Amino acid sequence: MAHSEVTERVHRRLYDVIPDDWGIYQWLGLAVPPRLGLYVPDLAVVPAEALRAGDDAFVPAGKAELVVEITSKVTARNDRIHKTAGYAEAGIPLYLLIDSLAPGGPTVTLYGEPKGDVFRVLWAGKYGAPIPLPMPFGITLDTGDFPQPSTAATTTRTGTDNTVDTRIESRANRSPTP
Repeated sequence: MAHSEVTERVHRRLYDVIPDDWGIYQWLGLAVPPRLGLYVPDLAVVPAEALRAGDDAFVPAGKAELVVEITSKVTARNDRIHKTAGYAEAGIPLYLLIDSLAPGGPTVTLYGEPKGDVFRVLWAGKYGAPIPLPMPFGITLDTGDFPQPSTAATTTRTGTDNTVDTRIESRANRSPTP
């Protein structure tokens, strides 16, 4: 749930400042031709005309003004390494990586000024610090209200996932009732 809460808070704040002809999309497919891939960020800020001009399944990644990734156990390595290089290579001006699983504690990194497959770090800090987003956004995101990951939540979540998996497996193995 922390992942969804962070996504919602960033999403809500961005709506205050984007132009009317831009949108904020969750899980929008972005084509990254240099990488021969399709990336699906947690949030993408894209001019509406790019959606209308693109394929129904994806938008060229270079049309995005900002992408936001929020790490999870499954995506952390990809978000930190592969997507950072791919988004830079696609020419996306800003990439916000919200990394609740960083080894030294939760961090937030804003990348910009892409050159080749490398971004310049525009800002980096820990949860709780305000993040200045440059123009065309011109706002400061407050990370102080981002939910903090906890060991207890991770343990509970894993236990719940196992319970759900067991229930699904149990239902799958049942014979249909005549």
